[in-house]
Amino acid sequence: QVQLVESGGGLVQAGGSLRLSCAASARTFRSKAMGWFRQAPGKEREFAGCITWNNLSTYYSDSVKGRFTVSRDNAKNTLYLQMNSLEPEDTAIYYCAGSKYSTCSYYLYDYNYWGQGTQVTVSS
Repeated sequence: QVQLVESGGGLVQAGGSLRLSCAASARTFRSKAMGWFRQAPGKEREFAGCITWNNLSTYYSDSVKGRFTVSRDNAKNTLYLQMNSLEPEDTAIYYCAGSKYSTCSYYLYDYNYWGQGTQVTVSS
């Protein structure tokens, strides 16, 4: 069974940084795009960023562009999210997701594997 396991969440002050990791249990994801989504309390899950299977392209939501960086190490079956200049509005549960496709998508329904999520809390 394919599993995605996030780690690296925690409590950080505004302006600080965190790096999230997502370990995939299968090499299947080497040929698929991978994404990061987040869900704040009382809000719907939203797209944050994604990366194509070959590391050539990344895409971000407007709210995180310029502050967050998605990367992957296919040899380690691991996806990363480097988050800088964190703001209280970034407080959410962060989920990594495996896409059905090799190209990126902003839409939840294009991802068929999900991690359990990791909490990120940014204090003001």
